[in-house]
Amino acid sequence: MEQLQKYTWLIDTIRRAGRISYKELSERWERNRDLSDGKPLHRITFNRWKDAVFSQFGIIISCQRAGGYLYYIENPEDINDDKLKKWMLDSFAVGNVIGENLSLKGRIIVDEIPSGRDHLVTILEAMRENRVVEITYKPFTTPYGYTFTIEPYCVKFFENRWYMLGRNNRGEIKIYGLDRIEGVKITEDSFKLPKDFSAEEFFSMKYGIVIGSDVSPEEIVVRAYEDHKHYLNSLPLHHSQRLIKDWGAYADFGLYLSPTYDFIMKLLQAGPLIEVRSPVSLRKTMKEWASKTVDRYKDD
Repeated sequence: MEQLQKYTWLIDTIRRAGRISYKELSERWERNRDLSDGKPLHRITFNRWKDAVFSQFGIIISCQRAGGYLYYIENPEDINDDKLKKWMLDSFAVGNVIGENLSLKGRIIVDEIPSGRDHLVTILEAMRENRVVEITYKPFTTPYGYTFTIEPYCVKFFENRWYMLGRNNRGEIKIYGLDRIEGVKITEDSFKLPKDFSAEEFFSMKYGIVIGSDVSPEEIVVRAYEDHKHYLNSLPLHHSQRLIKDWGAYADFGLYLSPTYDFIMKLLQAGPLIEVRSPVSLRKTMKEWASKTVDRYKDD
């Protein structure tokens, strides 16, 4: 893990600089005492890391000789167009930056991720080898867990939790929260991932992790009031989101997805700052949830 941190530090440092000399790289490395122990970055080590970055990530670190031998990322599109690679590098980069500023630990606040990531390594290993796993799973609604086998198709990180999608021993495609898995082990049995399966495509018309196979995607229009319209503009609810029109006091956005439970809960989080304009069925559902919320406080 420490070696991977060093590689991602190198990638992120060059990305942020745009172009940087070896001397400046070495000085920045020396200042990152948690990784460098205050030692400079030797040229041989730098060249070895540069080769490893290409081997492991396919990222090319090139040298611009004119103007002082400056290093840069030759193929930044390979990072920007690969969501998983970009997420991983960004995550490591944030970790490295925080590591450089541990003296500020009382002033940097993070949310704790529920346990479950301990099982992630085992599940990813099974996915690499297309091996069936046996899990003991305890849903929130039962007092005990039960054990069964599953073919792990993919994993997804959502709202600070890891989830696994797969086909269980009853032939159902279901999703399971890793924080609710009490035990997991890889079996000797293998499986074939369906040729037409694409994790990206499977979740493309959904929000979150509630599959909702009985909920079809449809065109949805939401109206965001006050400053929430800027929030939605900067952090879209879904990749299909587009701005229809900014009316000043509010803005209308269009989306195309399945309005499952997760999506409804996300809209409700905004309270009166969001209004569903269409379809009528979703508008009615939102109104019902809002009425139930009011009923909770009717005795006050």
